[in-house]
Amino acid sequence: MSTAAHKFPVTDWTVVVPLLSLLALVFSWGRDLPGFAVAIVALCLAGAVLAAVHHAEVVAHRVGEPFGSLVLAVAVTVIEVALIVTLMADGGDKTASLARDTVFAAVMITCNGIVGLSLLVGALRNRVAVFNAEGSGAALATVATLAVLSLVLPTFTTSKPGPEFSTAQLTFAAVASLALYGLFIAVQTVRHRDYFLPVDTGRSSGEHDDHAEPPTSRAALVSLGLLLVALVAVVGNAKAVSPTIEKGVAGAGLPHAVVGVIIALLVLAPETLAAVRAARRDRVQTSLNLGYGSAIASIGLTIPAIALASVWLSGPLTLGLGPTHMVLLALTVVVSALTLAPGRATLLQGGVHVVLLAAYLFLAVSP
Repeated sequence: MSTAAHKFPVTDWTVVVPLLSLLALVFSWGRDLPGFAVAIVALCLAGAVLAAVHHAEVVAHRVGEPFGSLVLAVAVTVIEVALIVTLMADGGDKTASLARDTVFAAVMITCNGIVGLSLLVGALRNRVAVFNAEGSGAALATVATLAVLSLVLPTFTTSKPGPEFSTAQLTFAAVASLALYGLFIAVQTVRHRDYFLPVDTGRSSGEHDDHAEPPTSRAALVSLGLLLVALVAVVGNAKAVSPTIEKGVAGAGLPHAVVGVIIALLVLAPETLAAVRAARRDRVQTSLNLGYGSAIASIGLTIPAIALASVWLSGPLTLGLGPTHMVLLALTVVVSALTLAPGRATLLQGGVHVVLLAAYLFLAVSP
């Protein structure tokens, strides 16, 4: 990444596209859009995804790993959580399962989609994708614990009928989620930071930018601001096109849950693209940091936010998964543990994870 890339002239596409996307969001929010307007918003959404990845890489180059991947994962999750709470506040009983569906979709997309694609790209490029088993294994353990506490236990608790937590149980889940998230961040960034750094394989790549001059603090701050603008535009424009998606899903006779899956795919596009680009540079550990970090942030921030919002939100809050999704979650955890244990993965492991994501998406369409 050259120093010229960090000067950000006002005519640069990385500056113009996020601002145009935000402008499109302002004019489209809350309106019933005609077809041509939906197409324009979709183009702005795609451009905002690319801009978000660019600015995330600039920030990451300045602060280093694992802070760089942490910035992108936390930023997009905070905005996603705000969107979930807003939709639940406006939707009433019909959004009772929105938080559960969104969080579980994020877990499956990150742990199987982002991780699987990254391993495939890394293995295709270098025959074997190499990463740090200690850091990735710790992240997986945190994801599994958070997912079970927040999404599986509500199906089996008896204090309240249905797959719901009582107020006391929801409070405990929120506090435990925040505690685990905070502990993971402390371990990842301070105490055992070396567990989450890319493994030095000794292989050179023409796409490495590790030795390029880092951007200045001012350029990094500008990129951070534009990253937040781009992410707001990604999430907001995904919401703006969601009515069109809902009509298309209903017209095709598909379950309503498919809408949440599509929106989750759109929202997680920046992390997915950033992870694949990192894997192409032989930095698979950075890709895994993005994948598992996003999953941890999605649960660890969403559940406390929903618990707090439930004070004024009316209606039920369905958190417990059904049998099919619990099976997929269990299989994902087992396969992920076997994938991460050696610290090395081939095309096979990447392919297994991608197939698991495909199974989840297929069952969302055909439950």
